[in-house]
Amino acid sequence: MSDFSFIGTLQKILMESGFAAFAEDPRSLIMIIVACVLFYMGIGKKFEPLLLVPIAFGILLSNFPLTGMLNEPAVIDGVTKSPGFLWVIYQGVQHAIYPSIIFLGIGAMTDFGPLIARPSSLLLGAAAQLGIFTAFLLALALGFEPAVAAAIGVIGGADGPTAILTASKLAEDYLPAIAIAAYSYMALIPLIQPPLMRLLTTQKEREVKMEQLRVVTKTEKIVFPIAVAIFVILLLPDTAPLIGMLMLGNLFRECGVVDRLSDTAQNALINIVTIFLGLSVGCKAVAENFLTLETIKIIILGLLAFMFSTAGGLIFGKIMYKLSGGKINPLIGSAGVSAVPMAARVSQVEGQKANPANFLLMHAMGPNVAGVIGSAVAAGFMIKVFGG
Repeated sequence: MSDFSFIGTLQKILMESGFAAFAEDPRSLIMIIVACVLFYMGIGKKFEPLLLVPIAFGILLSNFPLTGMLNEPAVIDGVTKSPGFLWVIYQGVQHAIYPSIIFLGIGAMTDFGPLIARPSSLLLGAAAQLGIFTAFLLALALGFEPAVAAAIGVIGGADGPTAILTASKLAEDYLPAIAIAAYSYMALIPLIQPPLMRLLTTQKEREVKMEQLRVVTKTEKIVFPIAVAIFVILLLPDTAPLIGMLMLGNLFRECGVVDRLSDTAQNALINIVTIFLGLSVGCKAVAENFLTLETIKIIILGLLAFMFSTAGGLIFGKIMYKLSGGKINPLIGSAGVSAVPMAARVSQVEGQKANPANFLLMHAMGPNVAGVIGSAVAAGFMIKVFGG
């Protein structure tokens, strides 16, 4: 009798387990395989591991059946049921908390000196947002709603937190696909950009050595984040979460009187929030939303957005090369996407391939940090226009 009871209990456990639930809806099993692929990309290939590893684990947790991890708070028969753990964590994305704190850390880590020394870098950063608006138009042509198309376009800014914030406001159901595309292509910048750089520039242009940047004073570095915050946020109030935190972080870095806050923002705080951000993005990648034709379209549009953004920066770099009488190396234009500092390093590498005496890194950092501002402004514009 005891043997029969044991077997019955074992059968009951198996029938109510997640393994049995896979038989009813195998799509969750497919998403677990997708998570394993992202683990391979993040751990094996080291593609943006700080984000892809927690994103992949978030996908695992959200697609395990019967866990209740995504349950919303509810009142059943007069009893309040607690929400699921991942639902609680996701509120940081829903209310723009995590991306904004990430920008606080980015600001604390970023030296705006190259941009201040050469303000024309802002034009290169603006030109490199071409991919945002090109992808937006292509997404419209493919039948996406305007708000969703706007969120997809922001992938072209090469800025993961900005893409996540925009998607959470305009296209929540597409957030995982947009975030995964943004971070995957950011990691692939060293593969995506160089062929375009060689295609759109001549050997002579790539060989150009640029003059050393002027020294930027401490006063300029302190005034800059305050001035940018005042001007940009008054012009586009929807940029306040990103631009405000970016400039606050930079002010922490430059003012010299809050070193402890600066250190916390660029180390402990940004690392903690990165974990929550990754889990939050992953938890929205449930099978019914992710395994769709639209996801494939978003992945393709994201690649095109990156390519057009790179091309926009390079083309404007060529224009500046002509206007400056050959003193501006157009390769720095490709750094106008906001993947800091990876895009600037790619400009440096390609410049040295053409001319071993080339040192473009600091020159490329100007457009690079301008791209961070530019992508946040473009996202604020999209949210203002399409956010209802």
